[in-house]
Amino acid sequence: MELLLTTIRRLQAIPEPLENALRQTLRRQALPRRSWLLQPGQVCDRIYFIEKGVARGYYLKEDREVTSWFMKETDFIISIVSFYSRKPAQEYIELLEDSVLWSITYDQLQRLYDAFPDFNKVGRLLTERYYMLSEQRTQNLRMQSARERYAQLLADFPDIFRRVPLKYIASHLGLSPETVSRLRANIA
Repeated sequence: MELLLTTIRRLQAIPEPLENALRQTLRRQALPRRSWLLQPGQVCDRIYFIEKGVARGYYLKEDREVTSWFMKETDFIISIVSFYSRKPAQEYIELLEDSVLWSITYDQLQRLYDAFPDFNKVGRLLTERYYMLSEQRTQNLRMQSARERYAQLLADFPDIFRRVPLKYIASHLGLSPETVSRLRANIA
């Protein structure tokens, strides 16, 4: 939990009563790789913080998996549309490694926002951060060459090839596994 609290403190100071409330509210889970945190049709009811592990978000398009994102230690994971709209998700969230997660439900989060109005700033800052990351990923897919997308992913996640299967990396980059292998050989 200390890693999570430190991550939050980097955004904003946490008064002791809020820290105590977080300690009482947050739930720790140790889950094996290949566990799903969310599947289509379920409403995303939790925001997760990754203390240890890697997760990916993906959806099916014409029976093919399309990886939207990867998250690792110190990242928060959520199906944002499902969580905030309270409607069923259209995506999967899967753990790619044995993981340790901390989570809070939608209702618990709303109660903390009500009880500690300053905590709303943390939520806003996290939302802004992940919205910008999402927009950057979308722009990269539209505007960057395959080589540039590959280089950006390595800059953002240097040990990705050690932790994530090639087929998921290729899917995320919008490339074939063979093209990613060629890029890897040429850039390495």
